[in-house]
Amino acid sequence: MGQPTHAPNDRDWWRSAVIYQVYVRSFADGDGDGTGDLAGVRARLPYLVELGVDALWFTPWYLSPLKDGGYDVADYRTIDPAFGTLAEAEKLIAEARELGIRTIVDIVPNHVSDQHPWFRAALAAGPGSPERELFHFRPGRGAHGELPPNDWPSQFVGSTEPVWTRLPDGDWYLHLFTPEQPDLNWAHPAVRQEHEDILRFWFERGVAGVRIDSAALLAKDPDLPDLATHPEPHPFVDRDELHDIYRSWRRVADAYDGVFVGEVWLPDAERFARYLRPDELHTAFNFSFLSCPWDPGRLRASIDTTLAEHAPVGAPATWVLCNHDVTRTVTRYGRADTGFDFAAKAFGTPTDPALGTRRARAAALLSLALPGAVYLYQGEELGLPEAEIPVDRIQDPMYFRSQGAAPGRDGCRVPLPWAGGMPYAGFGSRQEPWLPQPVDWPSYAVDRQQYDPDSMLTLYRRAIAARPLFGGGPLTWLPTPDGVLAFTRAEGVTCMVNLAPTPAELPGHSHLMLASGPLDDQGRLPQDTAAWLRS
Repeated sequence: MGQPTHAPNDRDWWRSAVIYQVYVRSFADGDGDGTGDLAGVRARLPYLVELGVDALWFTPWYLSPLKDGGYDVADYRTIDPAFGTLAEAEKLIAEARELGIRTIVDIVPNHVSDQHPWFRAALAAGPGSPERELFHFRPGRGAHGELPPNDWPSQFVGSTEPVWTRLPDGDWYLHLFTPEQPDLNWAHPAVRQEHEDILRFWFERGVAGVRIDSAALLAKDPDLPDLATHPEPHPFVDRDELHDIYRSWRRVADAYDGVFVGEVWLPDAERFARYLRPDELHTAFNFSFLSCPWDPGRLRASIDTTLAEHAPVGAPATWVLCNHDVTRTVTRYGRADTGFDFAAKAFGTPTDPALGTRRARAAALLSLALPGAVYLYQGEELGLPEAEIPVDRIQDPMYFRSQGAAPGRDGCRVPLPWAGGMPYAGFGSRQEPWLPQPVDWPSYAVDRQQYDPDSMLTLYRRAIAARPLFGGGPLTWLPTPDGVLAFTRAEGVTCMVNLAPTPAELPGHSHLMLASGPLDDQGRLPQDTAAWLRS
């Protein structure tokens, strides 16, 4: 237990890796100022080695006003001072690699911060200037240009605010997210060149891969038509021009043996698979599985669909239960509606923590047994629930742009608990964290779980260590009663998950490798429990 499963020179490591998502601001506070930083991550590298992960995906750590959690980037070549320095980032990348852990950085190509030098120059230059051609500036409609240029909706679910902001000089500029995140014009060659240079900058500093935020939104119809009258092809989602962009990116990545993972939310399986052709992105996030309810039929259908989508292009699937945008698994699985939809998020939704924890433990074994790569969001290995953030402490723009209707995403971003008896549960020492920790946070601390054989942390450590036993073969479903899922991938190794209301008989086996909870007194698998078996 406790060693990454891929050798440092394994070029196909990404096909079956366990990748740990680090939200730096909430991971560990090295200087005690209440904000997580690179010093905190470096100090916790031994913990990540012990967990056994193969790579770390860092959400944006660049210079940013933090109007949207760092996804409003002001300078891609500078680390935000709240997190550290570029030299520290280079040390972290090198030290992690020496320990067998690769680094993936986050790129946000759809937009930049309104504090980015390009946008500040565009504002200063005025209407019709070359500087404004790097973005989407347009005159307004109406008799006096007082109406937005088109009817496009915000990409923040629940937002009622427009995606255009008018300047005093009369021009409007496009921002699919917040006004502080102006969209770039990807038809401009300077935008393409700059991002290819950014990729080279980070690959040359030793990163192994790049995660691409909002990967299907970059290209826009140059006419910026109304969505109501021009729904097909969509004027800003999944446009064909994107594929030429990613082919150019792939040539850059191939020069460094780098890999890409795209954030691609698309319901059309065939169009989704286009992003994973051999000369485009290596992998893409699997949102079908992430949002799937805890239901045997729905889960099996999601798994089958995912594998079928990836098979024609030879790309590995990815599996994830939670990330920095999504309600934590323990809380979601304890609710009446166990699926996930941004539009359904609401304050005060009841949950059963014990039920959610039992299901989350079983889901951990299910996801880690599937073929492909697994993404593990920080704190999931501790069984953290979604936190209720006091309204006066919420920082997520999703809350504000919904006029307070949506609780936003801060509840899954609360700083981690490391030591139960320390100030702020060991996250930092001198100052309250940037988001408040719930009063029961110390009970989830790493030091309370690391030697407990029944803890969520121990379960994850054991599962990650044993995962290679499933091998690299395809998934084969086994016949089971209703409500039970079971499959093999390597000869003699089985994953079984019982979602039925009654205990299930285990298939013949010689060894119970791992179970998410105890068997009943007759050796059967209880409801909401998973097991790994060897014959």
